[in-house]
Amino acid sequence: MAQGSSVFGEGTRPGSGPRRPVAGDDGPARGAGGSGGAGGRPPRGRGRRVLRWSALGLSALVLVTAGAGYLYYEHLNGNIHKGERSSGDSKARRTKPNAAGQTPLNILLIGSDSRKSDANVRLGGSRDSRGNPPLGDVQMLIHLAADRRSASVVSIPRDTRVDIPECTDPVSGRTYPPVNTIINASLARGGAGCTLTTWENLTGVYIDHWMTIDFAGVVRMADAIGGVDVCVRQNVWDRPLPGVPGGSGLKLKAGHRTVQGEQALQWLRTRHAWGSDPLRARAQHMYMNSMIRTLKAQNVFTDTGRLTDLAEAATRSLHVSEEIGTVKRLYELGTQLRTVPTDRITMTTLPTAADPEDANHLIPAGADADRVWEMLRDDVPFDGKGSRASRKPRAKTSRDPAAPDGEIGVLVQNATRSGTLGPVGGRAAAVARALAGKGFTKAAADTSGALSEERTVVRYPSAGLEGDARRVAKSLGVPMSSVRRSADASGVTVVVGADWRTGTAYPKRPEPGAGDLPGDADALNGSDTGTCMDVYKPYRW
Repeated sequence: MAQGSSVFGEGTRPGSGPRRPVAGDDGPARGAGGSGGAGGRPPRGRGRRVLRWSALGLSALVLVTAGAGYLYYEHLNGNIHKGERSSGDSKARRTKPNAAGQTPLNILLIGSDSRKSDANVRLGGSRDSRGNPPLGDVQMLIHLAADRRSASVVSIPRDTRVDIPECTDPVSGRTYPPVNTIINASLARGGAGCTLTTWENLTGVYIDHWMTIDFAGVVRMADAIGGVDVCVRQNVWDRPLPGVPGGSGLKLKAGHRTVQGEQALQWLRTRHAWGSDPLRARAQHMYMNSMIRTLKAQNVFTDTGRLTDLAEAATRSLHVSEEIGTVKRLYELGTQLRTVPTDRITMTTLPTAADPEDANHLIPAGADADRVWEMLRDDVPFDGKGSRASRKPRAKTSRDPAAPDGEIGVLVQNATRSGTLGPVGGRAAAVARALAGKGFTKAAADTSGALSEERTVVRYPSAGLEGDARRVAKSLGVPMSSVRRSADASGVTVVVGADWRTGTAYPKRPEPGAGDLPGDADALNGSDTGTCMDVYKPYRW
């Protein structure tokens, strides 16, 4: 080592004279004519200096390593794009805790067809649509049960006609009026927050977070995972045909195949080769189940290298609602999701029917669709392996006593219009008369016009009217879970929803038990590895 260099203080400063030999040097050893102390011991001050410099060097190493970790953490945080959770008019409220004090977690996953970047234009084609408002072509609600033992997923086909509420775009500030149209248009009318609000109003389910991903993001995530297993029964080639333009370009031979990168995106976008939008949702569910199995097998959360790769890809690919817009929150969310066993994950598609107004569109299939939403609202597992009783919301008692029936002011609103059905005339007046006949002589119908609410609710504005609201609900047979405090109400308000179109007593329905899904929900279990997609004949090769 050249004179004047230093490693933790063992060298010399320039001009300090010759370097003292130490053990292991080629020079004379201490105690044999060297300059060390008696018995070969180093001078007392020098030993202290070596320890002091060693400690400082180690401290510097720790700080540099910690600093690099902090900088990388901040780099990942900087990758994340985030936005407002809700940008529309929603009346959904958080689910009450179950008997154990636990609450479910609901996440809306949206696949955007945005073509704002070169990468998305290349992957999505349609260069002439670059810059157009994005459409939410893939929409899935992930419901993590309150006890974190099961997960339920529901997809809505993109061409399903629903009510989209008034929404304000958080970026441009533009306000869009309410409209009745297909659900994939909601993303362009106020961003992901508008899509979330649309789902909340349709389902009555409070949605905690949203996540969106575009074409390029799907490719990055698929590459980071390293490939996902899919299966087709026949050779498939989703390509343009005479009179049928478009196609994802997916080309696979029959059997189990591993797709990643652009081919994974092609699988998720394929529709013509499967024959319909609901079947495309099934193919997407197969992919997601397979992806979950792959990630669990990779032990991602215990493999630092794999976790780093996925963290980089995820933070660059996902846009998220602002309350989960940090690496820490996303990691915590991931740890909750990974606790669910694969065989307790159930993927479904909302039951739909042909739209009588447009043969190219769908509408929610009445009672079957309502059954799915009710199971989500009440945290009933889709897979049949749990019990309703253990997940039923904790009963709430009101400290506010009800006033005498004749002193309770009640406003009744007609909200029987829904995305698929027109309003039933006179419903508010009929229910108001029924209440008056029960002794609620101050009940009156709201004549301002028909509203839209999928499920009947009784709202009240303040704690001092809770007892009155519960008393009114009980007299009509409305369940206590539908009695809600709301700033939108000026007094006790009965909102007669689309689920109560006839009669003056709220219709009683049998409560669904675990696994009571409609047959047309097309349920797929997360552990099922034997399912393959059938290919529509024109797209076989």
